[in-house]
Amino acid sequence: MLINDIVFKGKRNINWDEVKAYIKGFVGDFYQIEENAEIVYIGNELPEEYTESESRKALMGANAKAKANAAVAIPELIQIATNGEYQENFKEKHNKSAKNGWYRYDVRFALPVYESNILVRYNVFSARLLINYAENGKKYLYDILAIKKETSKPQQ
Repeated sequence: MLINDIVFKGKRNINWDEVKAYIKGFVGDFYQIEENAEIVYIGNELPEEYTESESRKALMGANAKAKANAAVAIPELIQIATNGEYQENFKEKHNKSAKNGWYRYDVRFALPVYESNILVRYNVFSARLLINYAENGKKYLYDILAIKKETSKPQQ
């Protein structure tokens, strides 16, 4: 999936408050995973978790920029999610929000790289959507984790 609009620029000084405000615009929406027709909701926890989690704070450089800009494509990322894996909830702090466990799905997306305002290539990233299966029986996007820039070697 191509994300052509780089809304959150810079690698070092991403304004995560702006990212949080952007994500708040999705709260209350829901989207369907094309692979299995599961419905995933955007709840009140997503903006805070997406921007303030320990995993986000550990991101640097291109991976931080990728997470910030993946926020603009949340609906599409949910739709293209694949390889869902279920895991029970083991943390007491999530007994309500993830009472029925967690699902993790794979996604891939690409961001453009410009030099002097000319598109020179796309950087491709892989990531995992973390979805909680709540006490109310609904599934909510909780975070996007494990964002990694894919590396490729030129064929010889």
